Amino acid sequence: MLTQNDNEMITRTGPGTPMGDYLRRFWIPALCSDEIAEPDSPPVRVKILNEELVAFRDTNGDVGLLDNYCPHRRASLFFGRNEECGLRCVYHGWKFDVNGECVDMPSEPSESNFKDKVKIKSYPARDWGGFIWAYMGPVEHQPDLPEVGWAMVPDSHRKVSRRLQENNYVQGIEGGIDSSHVSFLHSGLTPYQRDHPEARPVRRGTMQPTAMIGDSAPRFVVQDTNYGFVYGANRDAENDEYYWRITPFMMPFFTIIPGSIGNPDDLTYSGHGWIPADDENCWMFTYSWNASRPLNKGENHPASDLELEPRTLRATINKDNDYGIDREMQRNVNFTGIANGSVQDAGIQEGMGAICDRTKEHLGTSDSAIINLRRIYLRGAREIMEGGDPFTPEKGSDYRLRSVSLLQDRGISFNDTVPAVINTASVIATERS
Repeated sequence: MLTQNDNEMITRTGPGTPMGDYLRRFWIPALCSDEIAEPDSPPVRVKILNEELVAFRDTNGDVGLLDNYCPHRRASLFFGRNEECGLRCVYHGWKFDVNGECVDMPSEPSESNFKDKVKIKSYPARDWGGFIWAYMGPVEHQPDLPEVGWAMVPDSHRKVSRRLQENNYVQGIEGGIDSSHVSFLHSGLTPYQRDHPEARPVRRGTMQPTAMIGDSAPRFVVQDTNYGFVYGANRDAENDEYYWRITPFMMPFFTIIPGSIGNPDDLTYSGHGWIPADDENCWMFTYSWNASRPLNKGENHPASDLELEPRTLRATINKDNDYGIDREMQRNVNFTGIANGSVQDAGIQEGMGAICDRTKEHLGTSDSAIINLRRIYLRGAREIMEGGDPFTPEKGSDYRLRSVSLLQDRGISFNDTVPAVINTASVIATERS
């Protein structure tokens, strides 16, 4: 469990909060590139880290991320005209470029130099890997763009999406790094089949499903790295082997889900990042990619295919309709009665309340990755409070990673297994106390 003060610290991300200032030391996905696909296309409202912003792509294709409110009379720039390399407020015609400079002020006399004294808040924005990324921290600490796997492949090799979840971002991330829940929440077995192995369906061609079902209490190993941490969960398999799921957590938001057993160079990978909109809502960004070929239809993570409410980016299957739970399905088909795995996750995470009360938790050995996440977050926030230099990855290439599922002889250690995660970056633990 956490103290109330620590829970407040990691969940509050507005300007001037310790955690908010820590997260602002990283590049943060703000929206998908295709939301402002064309030059001079309509601007889009964006809310991240409790800040209301507006994103637009100018005539030259450059991306701007500005305060949503015009510095003149605080009219919303969402209604603005995106024209001739700037966003023009429709209230009095003030126009701003992607850097926040006021380039035209037609409501003032032509001889006035007032526009040269006005600048709107703006953040550096980059179109990278299907996302528009923002850097919202001190300019002197601006890091490299993260060289994440899905950004290092052609457009045809990836699919990305985002949708709204109505819970604090930490709940999403903790769900993403919780490997033990997969044996329950996402199980396709009924309770009777769980308790009676002889009644389980025969699954051939892979050990992944049977290992996940047969061993619901995996053993965890967590190791700090130069990008965040890596954790492994092993389950008993046949032939004196372990079934390993090895997952990198890339600071400050990103997971890569271990998929099928196979040649890691040929596999399709998927993952999520949960980015704070405000303290009670977050954006779940989803990414899928294959390094060697274009994605086939339906090969991406199913979260990317959920039907969304227009304008809100909220899934149509949501808490208002109990996530479509079917009690007959729960008795006979799967463990939850909810059809889609991503919706199963959302139901649990949103069902904890907008901000989970972690003072009432009772954590066990399967929660080691969650405990480590909180340790890193709290350490970074406190270092910010103390005026120190918190942990951030040193290079963009530190993010060149993938997850892995594999069968491994039980005598082989985690340190000998974890190199299978490597793409081009090292997974050697850093000395961080």
